[in-house]
Amino acid sequence: MGRQFEVCAETVEACSLALEGGADRIEICSALELGGVTASDALIRAAITAARGLPVYVLLRPRAGDFVYSAAEFGIMCADLEHSSALGAAGFVAGILTRDRAVDRTRMSELVKLAAGKEVTFHRAIDSTAHLSDALEQIIAAGCQRVLTSGGKRDVQEGRNAIIALARQARGRVR
Repeated sequence: MGRQFEVCAETVEACSLALEGGADRIEICSALELGGVTASDALIRAAITAARGLPVYVLLRPRAGDFVYSAAEFGIMCADLEHSSALGAAGFVAGILTRDRAVDRTRMSELVKLAAGKEVTFHRAIDSTAHLSDALEQIIAAGCQRVLTSGGKRDVQEGRNAIIALARQARGRVR
């Protein structure tokens, strides 16, 4: 598979523009200024309708801040996944870490299982891990199909070398 153009959208208008602009998929969320949180039910429904068949991936993030979630927050993520799946979401974007800044493989595996074959992307929470290469292996082991990263840096330009190293390490096991 070649490069894909994904648009992170937080409005119905942005979804329509993504479709018109040739996007391959849409990630729907709210509060991008905070790094993104899960969109409302109504926005997810409207995004799926506005996308007219373009795959819509739902960000599963119950709050801004770090990526270490309580049991209650994880329960919300699971419920949001199930509900969004029923609405027609094509996939999900999530990232859960442990207190020691490692990938929470157990919980990520649970999300992958709950997604029932729909794609799960591990988001930029990887950039907050203590060791990118170890995190990548945990993400793959959890069953995630994609990774969104800036190579542990502020942006992809700064993280370019780390991204290249991660791509080589992945050897096609994850996109």
